[in-house]
Amino acid sequence: MSARFAAGDRVRVRKAYPPGHVRTPYYVRGKEGVVSRLIAEHPNPEERAYGRDGLPPIAVYGVLFRQNELWPDYQGPEGDTTEVDIQEHWLGPLKDDGG
Repeated sequence: MSARFAAGDRVRVRKAYPPGHVRTPYYVRGKEGVVSRLIAEHPNPEERAYGRDGLPPIAVYGVLFRQNELWPDYQGPEGDTTEVDIQEHWLGPLKDDGG
């Protein structure tokens, strides 16, 4: 598997709102997270929704987000997280300076 990211990598989800079938939830777009694991490589479901083969397969990652960054009014413990499965083409590296 030729995955771009590894567990522990800091990433930012692309902030995009394309029309059509998209599997990346609105509430994580533009947000920072940490890759927790590489799940697998799968055909792109955004392409398969339109009857195409979705090839080549793309990596799917589990990405952890701090809940208080996803929802500003979150009142739970500071360390609470949410894990979301995200396709690689929605992710970009987050540099140490936050950019």
